[in-house]
Amino acid sequence: MKTLSLLCLSLLIPLLSPAEPVIISLSNYSGPNTETVTDRGTKELPNRLLRRVTLPTLTIFTPENISGKIPLVVICPGGSYQGLAIDKEGYEIAKWLNSIGVAGAVLKYRLPTNGISGTEKPLPLQDVEKAMELVRSRAREFHIDPKRVGVMGFSAGGHLASTLATHWSRKNTRPDFAILCYPVISMEDPVGHTGSRQALLGGSPDKKLIAFYSNDLHVTKKTPPTFLIHAKDDPVKVENSLRFKAALDKKGVRSELVLFEKGGHGYGLGIGKGEVAAWPERCAAWMKSLGILK
Repeated sequence: MKTLSLLCLSLLIPLLSPAEPVIISLSNYSGPNTETVTDRGTKELPNRLLRRVTLPTLTIFTPENISGKIPLVVICPGGSYQGLAIDKEGYEIAKWLNSIGVAGAVLKYRLPTNGISGTEKPLPLQDVEKAMELVRSRAREFHIDPKRVGVMGFSAGGHLASTLATHWSRKNTRPDFAILCYPVISMEDPVGHTGSRQALLGGSPDKKLIAFYSNDLHVTKKTPPTFLIHAKDDPVKVENSLRFKAALDKKGVRSELVLFEKGGHGYGLGIGKGEVAAWPERCAAWMKSLGILK
């Protein structure tokens, strides 16, 4: 299938500008703020990495001049479960979503510490579930259609998004669709990403825990429709997305996987990065094909 041209896509979806974002706390935590920020970008194009996040928040970006109810996507930035690329895989993504008429909610989630046991729910998963519940409970306030609320994740944030898609625990935490960008999916060797696994599960996790958070093993017919992108030269192995796509196909879940020959990892919207820059158009077309975009 040929990629839609930007002109063609603009005829399908009116481009909108974002309103002032709203920041909502997801925790009553009152202890010390240990968060650190490293800016790896420039003044014109910031690329901040947040570490040691203890206070989770949801920053909601909505388009201006909303007419009717619109979809919303909860966005999970990546960073190997050790940090959050909050600009490139967060705020920039929300603004792009606004341009096609979708609200974007950037999740600043708590990062795991010292791994987890088999009886614990990871802090990032707690936070994304709370975010899903919050946006649906306040859907009228933000002009959101509660039946068109999705989740999106990049790299380790893609693992978090796919964990929600396969391990959601309550109906109002289930995403209506998922968008996974160069995601970590498996925790198993040799496919899994070592840094993300160690940060989430610890240095010597139990085999059952590894299997539990290898999300391709937990796809069911209730897993939401999913859009995936991955470059074949990505150091987070493309087999992560291939396994998830195969599992979705096996269960009859609607999905699309866009593969690129080159692109590496961590390219965000992919602007100026070659062929990977086509993925936002492909994603918007997929959302329209599902009726997520009207």
